[in-house]
Amino acid sequence: MVALHPMNYLSVENLSKTFGDRTILNAVTFGVAQGEKLALVGVNGSGKSTLLKILSGIESPDSGKVVFKNDITVKHLLQNPEFKKGQSVLDAVFDDNNPDHAILKKYEKALLKSSTGAENHEEVQDLIEQIDSKNLWDLESQAKQILGKLGIHNLEQEVQLLSGGQQKRIALASVLIQKPDLLILDEPTNHLDIDTIEWLEKYLSVANMALILVTHDRYFLEQVTNNILELELGKAFSYQGNYAYFLEKKAEREINEASSIDKAKNIYRKELDWIRRQPKARGTKAKYRVDAFQDTKEKAFSGQKTNELELNAQASRQGKKVLEVEKLSHGFSGNNLIKDFSYTFQRKDRVGIVGPNGTGKTTFIKLLMGELTPNSGQIDQGQTTKFGYYKQVEESFNPEQTFIDFAKSIAEVVEVGKGKTIPVSQFLTRFLFAPDVQYKPIGKLSGGEKRRLQLLQILIQSPNFLVLDEPTNDLDLITLGTLENYLENFDGSLIIVSHDRYFMDKLVEHLFIFDGSANIRDFPGNYTDYRNDLQDTPVASAKIAEPKKDQLKEPKERKKLSFKEQREFEQLEAAISGLEKEKAQLIEQMNVETDHQKLMDISNRIEAIAEDLDDKELRWLELSELA
Repeated sequence: MVALHPMNYLSVENLSKTFGDRTILNAVTFGVAQGEKLALVGVNGSGKSTLLKILSGIESPDSGKVVFKNDITVKHLLQNPEFKKGQSVLDAVFDDNNPDHAILKKYEKALLKSSTGAENHEEVQDLIEQIDSKNLWDLESQAKQILGKLGIHNLEQEVQLLSGGQQKRIALASVLIQKPDLLILDEPTNHLDIDTIEWLEKYLSVANMALILVTHDRYFLEQVTNNILELELGKAFSYQGNYAYFLEKKAEREINEASSIDKAKNIYRKELDWIRRQPKARGTKAKYRVDAFQDTKEKAFSGQKTNELELNAQASRQGKKVLEVEKLSHGFSGNNLIKDFSYTFQRKDRVGIVGPNGTGKTTFIKLLMGELTPNSGQIDQGQTTKFGYYKQVEESFNPEQTFIDFAKSIAEVVEVGKGKTIPVSQFLTRFLFAPDVQYKPIGKLSGGEKRRLQLLQILIQSPNFLVLDEPTNDLDLITLGTLENYLENFDGSLIIVSHDRYFMDKLVEHLFIFDGSANIRDFPGNYTDYRNDLQDTPVASAKIAEPKKDQLKEPKERKKLSFKEQREFEQLEAAISGLEKEKAQLIEQMNVETDHQKLMDISNRIEAIAEDLDDKELRWLELSELA
């Protein structure tokens, strides 16, 4: 029997699972405490989805124990939720086994009947009295808010007739409305637009529930999680912190194990730059923390020099004319999605496309790719322009064909820049397909590995204009880093449609904004620039609308720190440094402590330090702006 600490919602002990001759999980042990938000990370095929299925009861382990606390509610949402035939949205989002939900469901159905003219005033009044007596109006209001934020408004629709993305949102609404003690989520941000992702991020970060999730969204990991469990070669490695902390400690672990200095370099070359460039809206790190990352970076780049070939992305030669769009208009059934849009794409253009679902983003891409004929306007492609188009829909492959044979049928060698070529097998290895995997039948690859294969199918052909429609779905964090590195060196034009804010921030230079008005706006900057601009716009507009005479005067000299503020600034730096040292010591203590109560006390203190650090860092940043 597995011992379960009273504060632990879940204990997993020596969990193992194999498929054929492949060990997916090997004696994995971990626990999830009340309020803990745990992310599972690892390359595609490392066992993340398998572990979630075991925790959700869909699959059984070969050995080991999974024990949940008896009196808690556990809900899960995996990749492809299933619904009963004829089930309405209302039936799907409320749980009949929960008496409170059953009352709210009856109330919503009664309101729907009443809206069609039915004489059911007594029924509605009786349900209102039941809701009053049980004090359920807060729950009803929260349910409505969740449904609205997820874009679910028609509760009478049959769920099976809706798109996969709509079904995923309905399933997500259902588990959130039920307010479980422990929630298990597999890629919750897939099929959500950016506004909804940001709402979900805020909701989960403050929700009083324990959480286990798999996600490739690194901003999501940074803001929501406080513990990361990495699966690698069947083993589990725990990191008591968010994504930035994981990056730091993972690199340290790899160096200490002397397993691969190059791996540490691969992580830090790109990720550290992101940590250092975070805007204030995402919690810019204080200087001492940047210095700590810099120290680790220097360790990662010490030792032997790498012989890794820089994976530059060689594009086919491109002429002056790339792609010209003139007065493009399109829509369906009288609904105009695009109106009089004109733009001339240049070589090395890097465009991101953002906007809510249903505003025409994918339609726009299909028009550019010739899959749709515009209602009006012209699209003129340059003679030397060679598109590489990655679609959301998964390609069908011959399941019997090996990975390497499929790749070689496209190209035996791949250009990697500066006149260099490498064998296609080596190119696949650069994208984290080990040689033994390359000789497996495609049918035995995981879903994420097949998506990666679909992406490589395009890149191997050396296009000079890449159009990527949601390329980050189902890709693991390490693959995303490799892809970003590739695209940063890409010598051609690039269009990205993505809900992955991190991905967009790193790669695009301006945005096409789809806001539902059919007028596409060209915004100069990346996604975070755009969000910051939205926050600043009302203030800026007010100043322009009502100019005052003193606004025409020379700007005053910027305010300096007062003596009191200077003193506070110095004290904050010392306090922050002290808290960081205490936190580091507690984390070290946690790694060797075995007493459950002491572990819980340490965990609570680490959480309190993290909150205190957030407050002090925010004030430090305000003062540093003046200093």
